[in-house]
Amino acid sequence: MVEGIKKSAIFDFINSDTMEKRPPITPELVRNDLRYLQLLSTKFPTISDACIEIINLDAILNLPKGTEHFLTDLHGEYEAFLHVLKNASGTVRRKVEEIFGQTLRENEVKELCTLIYYPEQKLALVKKTERDMSDWYRITIHQLISVSQNVSSKYTRSKVQKALPPEFSYILQELLHESQIDPNKQAYVNGIISSIISTGRADACICAICNLIQRLVIDTLHIVGDIFDRGPGAEIIMDKLCSYHNVDIQWGNHDILWIGAAAGNDCCIANVLRLSMRYGNHSTLEDGYGINMVPLATFAIEHYSDDPCTYFVPKGFEGEFNEKTRRLLAQMHKAIAVIQFKLESQMILAHPDFNMNDRLLLDKIDYERGVLILDGKEYPLRDRNLPTVDPVHPFALSPEEEELMGRLHTSFVNSEKLRKHMRCLFSHGSMYLVRNNNLLYHASIPLNDDGSFREVLIEGKPYKGKALLDKIDQLIRIAYFAEESAEKKYALDYVWYLWCGEDAPSFGKDKMATFERYFTDDKELWKETKSAYYTLFNEKSVCEMILQEFGLTDPNAHIINGHVPVKRLKGENPVKAGGKMLVIDGGFSKAYQPETGTAGYTLIFHSRGLQLVQHEPFESTQKAIEDGIDIISTNILLELSQQRMRVRDTDKGKELEGQIYDLKKLLVAYRNGFIKEKQ
Repeated sequence: MVEGIKKSAIFDFINSDTMEKRPPITPELVRNDLRYLQLLSTKFPTISDACIEIINLDAILNLPKGTEHFLTDLHGEYEAFLHVLKNASGTVRRKVEEIFGQTLRENEVKELCTLIYYPEQKLALVKKTERDMSDWYRITIHQLISVSQNVSSKYTRSKVQKALPPEFSYILQELLHESQIDPNKQAYVNGIISSIISTGRADACICAICNLIQRLVIDTLHIVGDIFDRGPGAEIIMDKLCSYHNVDIQWGNHDILWIGAAAGNDCCIANVLRLSMRYGNHSTLEDGYGINMVPLATFAIEHYSDDPCTYFVPKGFEGEFNEKTRRLLAQMHKAIAVIQFKLESQMILAHPDFNMNDRLLLDKIDYERGVLILDGKEYPLRDRNLPTVDPVHPFALSPEEEELMGRLHTSFVNSEKLRKHMRCLFSHGSMYLVRNNNLLYHASIPLNDDGSFREVLIEGKPYKGKALLDKIDQLIRIAYFAEESAEKKYALDYVWYLWCGEDAPSFGKDKMATFERYFTDDKELWKETKSAYYTLFNEKSVCEMILQEFGLTDPNAHIINGHVPVKRLKGENPVKAGGKMLVIDGGFSKAYQPETGTAGYTLIFHSRGLQLVQHEPFESTQKAIEDGIDIISTNILLELSQQRMRVRDTDKGKELEGQIYDLKKLLVAYRNGFIKEKQ
């Protein structure tokens, strides 16, 4: 359903000359660039080679812009994520309706879409009810070829060919590039399809075509942070992303937390474990990454065997675990939470520059009376059983806790699967991305109350705006990859600060009140005040200032981020500052959905414009396959253009135009005898 179009003809810049202003190519200019052109001539050794490449690149510039798909705050909800990836936020269904809207009934459209999403599983169901499989195969392959031709029309033959599975590469090339309505080709196409069926390769061919459609319908996938925690399958999401054909990731605070844990920061490890226990997704640790949880379970049983751990029962999973498992998870949850508070206190004392002394709470407890004393006021503890805390030295780990953390530390840093996923997170990831007039970052940019950029001190040196995010990006990489040194030690500690520090752009609050939420009933202590950014991002002038800081001055530029769920039930809108800011975290995580009223927002940026998609909760993969129940999505056209955006209007287009310019210089070098053609 389309709710409305905000404005039309938004891409006015399409009509302007996007080619960067470059000096005219003269023999003198070419002579000054001969070293580079000599190197370029090794790839294009003749005038003919250079001309062919210029023609090819110029043709690509005139193709429609590829579709970009934006998702954020996945939080381990792998079933919903994989489904949204398969249906491309409704793009596949839209394509099918465009092609067959007048010839297929609603139920037939649904069946075809389900087949495209889940070909192997759907084929198994069809065979149970279909009497004439040969006829079904013939009709279905023709339909799938029509969809494939539509989604592949944005790409060169070469790019499509590279996407084809080797087993069916030749056959699919023939089917994709031959018209089914041309009378001279009908027999040829029908003959190929008949042979596929008669040789028993129809199932494999259908699966290959469906997977091809899924791959081609989206050109680029943007994950704007927070892959990990809460949901049960972050490792499944990471497996998919690591093999995806074109993806980038902007790190969220939960991703940074896992990077810190994988790099060996014990505070991060404790936080990862605590969150896993809180949301009952310990299978991600045990089965996904091979983290040995037995030591923590043994420790928890030993020290909390008689403790009901009432406030540590897994959140939102009351019906999914039996009483014994639920009790054990609660005990493990409490055990690691207490260890976390101790480790974080040690970290805060070691780093006065973090300015987090207000988070030192274990020494503010009167353990005999069971009260927390803050600013002269007493707050009763609702859970007074802290058997591993020494009131005299409350921040010190007990010998047993030291041993436990040593074993958990070893499990994290030696997990091969975790190392693989971290390498993927680094090779595809960064703190922010500027792409096609959009600025992507997960959470915030620190701002002062007056809307100016807030200076943040890192090792005594001030950083703000873009320079701050660049510095943080560098520190995260040093924390993971650098050899042991004082620089690495500081960077690794700062990764933890990025999880919960007041001036951390990945966090954006004055504190993380975890202790208060567990141990006190006073909701005033629970409050976490958002930074000035989350008020000021409603102002167009502030968003424009941020965009300009990152080099985006076009009036149609946008900021795209997530981190803070958009609460539709409370009337919140994901579109802010007159369309300059798009917040697309609407609650992918099931834990947020009762509060947000949605199951997340995604964003589609295709050649016609910008489209926000609001999703309702996803029932299950099984329901989607058996009953064809898709995610119910509402399309909101934010910006629409009368003229299609082409490759030349994108960042990739600017890159290709630069290549054409260099090739034209090479032609001048050949034709003026500066460089000799090679045989």
